[in-house]
Parts: sequence; structure tokens; C-alpha cells
Amino acid sequence: MEQQPNNQLNIEISEETAEGAYANLAIITHSNAEFVIDFVNVMPGTPKSKVKSRIIFTPMHAKRFMKALEENIERFEAANGGIQDLEQIEIPMHFGGPTAQA
Repeated sequence: MEQQPNNQLNIEISEETAEGAYANLAIITHSNAEFVIDFVNVMPGTPKSKVKSRIIFTPMHAKRFMKALEENIERFEAANGGIQDLEQIEIPMHFGGPTAQA
């Protein structure tokens, strides 16, 4: 009897990628063919920030990613309690740094 091949995917990650990049802002744009998510690290008191990572999804993969993220958030909250929505927290736009001037 022939065995079915194992449907495992072997994924490798470099040390540099494994370190990750911190982001506290995501900017999402889309066209009819793709969704683009730019991850940004906005630092207090700095008027300029750089995109740390850009991920480009097909619309189908963007929707699958959203569902997977929702499922993981539900599991996290079931184990750790609800995550407070940022809209419920008053955070000044200057994050404690100097107020920006035009």
C-alpha cells in the first residue's frame, strides 16, 4: 500500500529576519489586484518615521490573513483577557515628546 506524502511545508528563516522589526503603526492601501501593508515604527518626539517592512497580499490572501489574525486574537483574549481597544485610550499624538509645529 502506498503512503500519502506528508503535506508539511519546510520553512526556513534567517537570523536577521527572526529578530523581527517592531512596528506600532500599519498603513494599509489597496488596488484592484493587491493589498499593501506598510509597517512603521513611530518614535516619540520624532517628526519623521520610516517603513520597516512592506507586505503585499493578493485580495484572497489578505482576507485569509484577516481571518487568521481574528482567530488568533480570539484565542489570545480567551487565555489572557480582552485587549483594550486603542479608541478607548486617550494617547496624545506627540507621545510625550515635544509638540510638532508646522
